[in-house]
Amino acid sequence: MQVDYIIVGAGSAGCILAEQLTRCGQYNVLLLEAGGPLHNPWISVPAGFGATYYHPKYNYMYYSEAEAGMAGRKLYVPRGKGMGGSGSINAMIYVRGAPRDFDDWAKAGNPDWTYNKLLPYFEALEQHPDSAAPLRGSQGPIGITPMAAGAHPTCSHFLAATRQLNLPQSQDFNGMQFEGAGIYDTNIRTGRRDSSYTAYLKPALKRTNLGLWQEAQVEKLIIKDRQVEGVQVIHQGKQQQVIAKQEVILCAGAVASPQLLQLSGIGNTQHLEQLDIACHHHLPAVGENLQDHVCASFYYRSKQKTLNDDFGSWAGKLKAAWQYAIARSGPLSMSVNQAGGFFRGSDQERYANIQLYFNPLSYEIAENPNAKLAPLPYSGFLIAANPCRPSSTGSIRLASSNPLAAPKIKLNFLTTEHDCREVVQAGNLVRKIASAAALQAIIKAEEKPASLVRNDGQMLDYFRTHGGSIYHLSGTCNMGPDANHSVVDETLKVHGIEGLRIADASIFPNVTSGNTNAPTMMVALKAADLILNS
Repeated sequence: MQVDYIIVGAGSAGCILAEQLTRCGQYNVLLLEAGGPLHNPWISVPAGFGATYYHPKYNYMYYSEAEAGMAGRKLYVPRGKGMGGSGSINAMIYVRGAPRDFDDWAKAGNPDWTYNKLLPYFEALEQHPDSAAPLRGSQGPIGITPMAAGAHPTCSHFLAATRQLNLPQSQDFNGMQFEGAGIYDTNIRTGRRDSSYTAYLKPALKRTNLGLWQEAQVEKLIIKDRQVEGVQVIHQGKQQQVIAKQEVILCAGAVASPQLLQLSGIGNTQHLEQLDIACHHHLPAVGENLQDHVCASFYYRSKQKTLNDDFGSWAGKLKAAWQYAIARSGPLSMSVNQAGGFFRGSDQERYANIQLYFNPLSYEIAENPNAKLAPLPYSGFLIAANPCRPSSTGSIRLASSNPLAAPKIKLNFLTTEHDCREVVQAGNLVRKIASAAALQAIIKAEEKPASLVRNDGQMLDYFRTHGGSIYHLSGTCNMGPDANHSVVDETLKVHGIEGLRIADASIFPNVTSGNTNAPTMMVALKAADLILNS
């Protein structure tokens, strides 16, 4: 079988690329997705993301290697499996990142990736309800819902506390003011998750020049003389080869894209030879430079009712279900991550380096396929904190030559002085905001860490023993001009290999400040332009 383009992965990036490359009608595209369709109705319900948190049908449910900087623990690393990828199981917070994040991409040797040059792609994604909002798009496919109008009343106490501390305020983290406290935007349309799958791919599937194979496991790339000719894939129980007349584009994400390169013999020769994989091309940066945000949560018992009360009683559940069924409104129609923002952890910091989430729900998620958000049995809320731009880097490396085997994920959290200093800043900032009069008015007690943390050393230990990933993996096929230290050039072509590009979060030269779904979708739009204009 031959097509013009093969796209591996129907996640946040792959869905957009498939739609964009088939729009003109000139090219035949085959989209390959290892997962299957989205039959779970909770996926479309914004507050229902906990239903897929431990669901093997929609989630690869990876774990990291034992992390020395995290008290030797193996950390949970969920990754989306199925249509929409991680964009179908995330909490839908829509944050582009700080402008300097992308200017740093350009400084890393990618001059066409400055924030100003990427802004049109961000705007093209968005259907923001305020067409006059500065720097925002209002005609794009992705529905944007600012949560300010419907945020839980406790969020106002968080915002008031930040004002009492004279911290900056932001009306729109994606607009003129990145730094400050505010209410998050979400990629939600009329009370339903609006992912790149629902907004881009589903309308495009009626096109005759777009093919979709679900439950299609790509085993390796077909390579001849450093030219990628196609892929070897298991589909409907049969091993098949599909040839790409133009290019193969990997959109499999920060874990699976480097994994597939290594399975195909592209990577560090020494690592590949240890698994008896013949090296077609020595590219030592494949799977390296992994970055993610390490996060810890602070739990508070509230004097005021919170979403714990709505979701923790049958009366509250019935009311929420009725509101959602009748008008797609109420607490089920919103992300549970509502307020927060970007702050400087000390007066000496030049930029906002800490992200906070104020969540009017404190919860646990049981480790089982039917898991749902389980509110703690009291009125409560949590504040989660993570540094924005960590300096530590990890890796994705094969554990086996078996394509179905999970790779070794090494996050390397808290292995630099910079990162250790910043998590202490993050935790102290949470405590500082919680001590302001506006929040003290509704706080009964700090449930956790409480007496476990009384000084900076104990704060660092709290992050080591209770922190984890906030699931923003990126950088494992990083973009740059040097084949010794990067995987793709600024046109997203893999160094030294013809017929192969990568377009997903793995190409980030550095992780962005904030949630990574929006910049991943931006990469896909930029990639489509690069491909169609090459």
